[in-house]
Amino acid sequence: MTPDPTTTTTTAGGPARPPVPHRLASTLLGLLPALALLGGATLLVASWWDELPDPIATHWGPGGADGFGDAATNLTLLVLVFAAIAVGMWLVAVLGGRDALHRRIAVGTAAGSGAFGAVLVAGVADAQRGLADAAQAGDIDGAVLLATGAGLALGAVAAWAVPGDARQPAADSPVGGARLPLGSHERAAWSGRATGPAVLATGVGGALLTGGLAIGLGMPGLLLVTLAMSLLVATSGLLTATVDPRGLVVRSALGWPRFGVPLDEVVAAREVEVRPVPDFGGWGYRVGRGGRSGFVVRRGPAIEVERTGGRVLVVTVDDAATGAALLATLAERARPGARL
Repeated sequence: MTPDPTTTTTTAGGPARPPVPHRLASTLLGLLPALALLGGATLLVASWWDELPDPIATHWGPGGADGFGDAATNLTLLVLVFAAIAVGMWLVAVLGGRDALHRRIAVGTAAGSGAFGAVLVAGVADAQRGLADAAQAGDIDGAVLLATGAGLALGAVAAWAVPGDARQPAADSPVGGARLPLGSHERAAWSGRATGPAVLATGVGGALLTGGLAIGLGMPGLLLVTLAMSLLVATSGLLTATVDPRGLVVRSALGWPRFGVPLDEVVAAREVEVRPVPDFGGWGYRVGRGGRSGFVVRRGPAIEVERTGGRVLVVTVDDAATGAALLATLAERARPGARL
């Protein structure tokens, strides 16, 4: 089936995009917990200051502590790194979080990074309390595992608590984009997939490398990194998109993240060409130029869906032209008073 290219629209010169919703919630759930935890860890370490060696251990290898540095400089830098991650992700949420999935990922990452950093900073300091020589410090695998668990737990709770998107049905106006010719009594559904070779190769290679290091160096903490890389590959390297009477549904190989655009929120649907790095800064679930959200696994054709609330979703997928045209056709049929 070939799309009919006769019906198109443009948003140029249209109304200004509405403000990003739920900024206060994103701040209360993401930024404030992260900064509070990092501030608390800083005060806790400060209360231990007279018990810490100087220099402190800053790196651990298979044989124990093997890198050392100034206590104030290194602990402060560690706190600032995680604070910067939290602030950066909070900015992503409050400046570009027009859809709930976008906000949940950003807020969860902000809160989780704060928890991870706070527990890690306290754990590194606690492992060296009362030592005259930092070379005597034991391993910090327990602190890393605890920090990872705290980060994942708080991040998941914060993401879950982020408010969802209110339904925003489109006005009774034409849908932009090419059409797929369908008879008045015909029904249709479409499904397309996309595989990202670069994502898969990088993720699998990284997982194998860290898994080998974890076994060879006797560092079980690295197995968590291996697991995280494997999950990342599964959630960002393989996508399936479906267009049917529900609208557009996009999901990863694991089933999450899963994202849907109902028909009554579709303003326009079209095929576009995507360049992952220039357009979105990389691969995976990304935020691109102009505030567009994207499920980007490879370079090439994609469905771009403009929806109510100033939101735009881009999904790289095979046969994007057919998927976009069918979505526009079904969305037009779903308008109030439409003639089927």
